[in-house]
Amino acid sequence: MALPATIYKATINLSNLDRGVYETLTATVAQHPSETEERLVSRLLAFALFYEDGLNFTKGLCASDEPEIWVKGGDGRVQLWVEVGLPDSERMIKASRHSEQVRLLACGRSLPNWIQQHLPRLAKSTNLAIITLDQTFLSAVAQRLERSVTWSITITEGVCYLTIGDQTLETILQVVP
Repeated sequence: MALPATIYKATINLSNLDRGVYETLTATVAQHPSETEERLVSRLLAFALFYEDGLNFTKGLCASDEPEIWVKGGDGRVQLWVEVGLPDSERMIKASRHSEQVRLLACGRSLPNWIQQHLPRLAKSTNLAIITLDQTFLSAVAQRLERSVTWSITITEGVCYLTIGDQTLETILQVVP
């Protein structure tokens, strides 16, 4: 018997001063039984960091040919492909060929090794932007995860301030060249 997904309801008050995006985002997100809290948190953070009109969660882990999040145009073409974690460089290259823009929120315990191994192969993908997320920050947010997520996120000058209740966590959003 398969384990059921855990459902989270999220409300994120987003103030991205760097991009001029000010929105209240709401989402219902399913956590696959094999998915860690850190991965779920990273998906929610990617939703906020890369937010634009039309951004939606996909089937995620259940659909290997889809990203975590995307924007599809009226003609069905993918305008924005958003990945989370440490995907294989071949997957990212393929995404950059089939999407107008590709974004990666790179995070995970093996991030330094991933950068060394995969970044040289991704250098030619001109429509790909990579932002790395500090593992300590990600773990701290995951420890505070509740089924009803209420976050306030402010992004200014490349720093992300995430407020949960009366506590604010912060991290530098490193853009990988």
